[in-house]
Amino acid sequence: MARSLWATRAASYLRINVPCRGFATGSDLPICGTRVGVTFHGMYLLYVNCENNFLSIHAVLKDLKYADSHEWVRVEGESATVGITDHAQDHLGEVVYVELPEEGSKVEQGASFGAVESVKATSDVNSPVSGKVVEVNKKLSDSPGLVNSSPYEDGWIIKVELEDDSDLPCLMDPERYTKFCEKEDASR
Repeated sequence: MARSLWATRAASYLRINVPCRGFATGSDLPICGTRVGVTFHGMYLLYVNCENNFLSIHAVLKDLKYADSHEWVRVEGESATVGITDHAQDHLGEVVYVELPEEGSKVEQGASFGAVESVKATSDVNSPVSGKVVEVNKKLSDSPGLVNSSPYEDGWIIKVELEDDSDLPCLMDPERYTKFCEKEDASR
């Protein structure tokens, strides 16, 4: 049991898939045998998906808000940091290019401001909030894979000066976003 708990925790930090054999991973983690389980784990909400005999773990941070187009936002005062979720980057696959907007440009909630290109597809990135882009993550030009390896930290995409906070109630909290992902994956 300790070995499977270690493997599950390692997978969540390394964002890898591990074979799923229907084992119980401990009292604080879900039993993986059919489809989906959810657990609170520190500051994360882990979305556990057991499909095609593989366990896939996606982290959902508790202190963020989420859009149904799989972007996250961290609001600190009048500033908001935006990126794509762990769930989104996992479904995209290896990211090879990130199209960034110009600093000073305006973004509108729900409107595209850039794109993420992976080995599988190109996907628009929509802004979860409205405001002015005050900073772009220039590291992504040379290292687009940061979106995969660190979607909530080093892989952020833009920082926005908020127009106001009226966009925030339209976004999902971690629990609602996790349920949204479960439904979306179940319909695939």
